[in-house]
Amino acid sequence: MINQITHHNQLLALIVSHKFDKPGIHFFTPNELSQQLAYMHHPVGKIIQPHVHNPVIREVLYTQEVLFIRKGKLRVDFYNNKQEYLESRILVSGDVILLVTGGHGFEVLEEIEMIEVKQGPYVGEHDKIRFTGITSEHAKIIEHIQT
Repeated sequence: MINQITHHNQLLALIVSHKFDKPGIHFFTPNELSQQLAYMHHPVGKIIQPHVHNPVIREVLYTQEVLFIRKGKLRVDFYNNKQEYLESRILVSGDVILLVTGGHGFEVLEEIEMIEVKQGPYVGEHDKIRFTGITSEHAKIIEHIQT
């Protein structure tokens, strides 16, 4: 239910299927990533102790994004850091993706509602390099490999 998209041992993205369902807390990301992704499933009555977060200086070199697909269907195209196309995956309602490194592009296949979470503040065009991607006819769609 977890898919790791890698290229030459470099993690490009993590996809958490809408079918993932395990009790407790499950972190999908290694500690060295600047964006952490976890799944939590607790029974009624579980107490999560109140807390505040301490100020901790962190260095963020690259923006990492998390997309929560609320409704619809989305094709995600993956590129390496040289903007070369690698493969594509299809996300559906309930899926979550953490985009870690490399490039990515999207095509909406069914009307989409999604929520994006990433480090801020967003600095506009200084935050990214846009390039021409593939067309839908050239997409190599890889089926979800469940781990």
